[in-house]
Amino acid sequence: MGLGDILWSIIGGAIIGVIAKLVMPGRQNVGFILTVLVGIVGMFVGDFLARAIGVEDTSGVDWIRHTLQVVVAVAGLAGLGAVLGRKST
Repeated sequence: MGLGDILWSIIGGAIIGVIAKLVMPGRQNVGFILTVLVGIVGMFVGDFLARAIGVEDTSGVDWIRHTLQVVVAVAGLAGLGAVLGRKST
């Protein structure tokens, strides 16, 4: 994995994470850095799922792959928000 791949993962993760945060209802108590990290994980897991169902590369925009990435990131943000939103007594 080269420097370009790492930079693309960070930029793509930020985009996927922010989109996921925008489509989620309500307010999430998750900071920007965690949002980007969840977006990066969403990118990799979404790519894996797209590859598994045979839609990783299509002609034109890979809408199914990107949708899977956002859905994974939404689930990750929801889970992380639930954990971070809890206060210990």
